[in-house]
Amino acid sequence: MREIQLRDAKASLSAVVDEAMQGQPAIITRHGKRQAVIVSYEEWQRLSHVPTFGRLLMVAPPAADDLPKRNSKGPRTADL
Repeated sequence: MREIQLRDAKASLSAVVDEAMQGQPAIITRHGKRQAVIVSYEEWQRLSHVPTFGRLLMVAPPAADDLPKRNSKGPRTADL
């Protein structure tokens, strides 16, 4: 991934965007510090859709010993 100064990125924004669309992202620096990254829209979409923990659990194939056996004794009595 190449680094480009902000002023140079401004001057050649069209070329920087074209490169990002071809799969070559660029790091934008300001005063020598990394400030931003230019990536294609498709790459941004892929990176921004992180599945939730619940969805990961739903798609995971359960193993036979993942869940404990159910208690078949019936309901417990409550001492109130």
